[in-house]
Amino acid sequence: MSSGRPAGASPVVAVVGATGAVGIELIRCLEERRFPLSKLRLLASARSAGKTLPFRGQEIPVEELKEDSFRGVDIALFSAGGGISRRYAPLAVEQGSVVVDNSSAFRRDPGVPLVVPEINPQTIKSHQGIIANPNCSTIISITPLWPVHRRNPIRRMIVSTYQAASGAGAAAMEELRESTRAYLEGRPFQPTVLPHPYAFNLFSHNSKIDPENGYNEEEMKVVHETHKIFGASDIRIAATCVRVPVLRAHSIAINFECERRITPAEVRDIVATAPGVKVVDDPERNYFPMPKDASGGDPILVGRIRRDISDPSGRSIAIFVAGDQLLKGAALNAVQIAELL
Repeated sequence: MSSGRPAGASPVVAVVGATGAVGIELIRCLEERRFPLSKLRLLASARSAGKTLPFRGQEIPVEELKEDSFRGVDIALFSAGGGISRRYAPLAVEQGSVVVDNSSAFRRDPGVPLVVPEINPQTIKSHQGIIANPNCSTIISITPLWPVHRRNPIRRMIVSTYQAASGAGAAAMEELRESTRAYLEGRPFQPTVLPHPYAFNLFSHNSKIDPENGYNEEEMKVVHETHKIFGASDIRIAATCVRVPVLRAHSIAINFECERRITPAEVRDIVATAPGVKVVDDPERNYFPMPKDASGGDPILVGRIRRDISDPSGRSIAIFVAGDQLLKGAALNAVQIAELL
């Protein structure tokens, strides 16, 4: 797909959902990584039109998203929810754009590549106009596991997530701030963004639960997306996803079983050289991955690397990871895909 620009010319890039939490990070990533664009266009709902957002020392006006917004756009980075993506992404493709979509709208479509650049960048070549960005919990869980899987195939995974407010957007982050303030001041607070009190509380991820298997949508995303990205539908996966009162950066406990015996030292050596990953594993100081250290950073932090003592076969390892949901879990991954394009 091409908008007709000359070969070698810098692309025109549009950010859809520019004023949202991920949209803001998309703009920041494009600037910090010096993405070679010739023009940046910011698209959002009518209520955001007319606002301006900073980019490379200028104030870029936000335009209302319309059906003809993508004429002349080469790459469109979508982060405005599944409904918007389903409606506007095909229109963008018709107008010559390549879409990198951050919603769940196209992730399970067999004709749409689901990409983590550190894992399966080669699948980008098969795109037909739309490339899907995986779920944040999936990206943060499996990026450190991929180099292990290549050396010693992973056969089973148990994933338990501790998900930050950022996963539910800017409004949820503000609700956490306000509810915490109210709690400390002894004032009542009625949540409107999330279904349960958030301050000093945690609760099961509030996505819809499948009545047949008992797992919610967020948990099943980890299962289906891992199978697709790894190209290994036979990995046995179970996930439990929980929202915790942290502003940004998801933490995840992962227990994985390999095909053959594997030691914590082997896993540490493999992960230490993995792209996009940083080992934070200091038992002497009891210092391991934390949201406060992952927030605002590109790498996924990996630690608590230890043998699963419940598995006498020696094939199972437990680890703990933390990664910025807004960056590698969303915006950074999308910009990395755009860089590959």
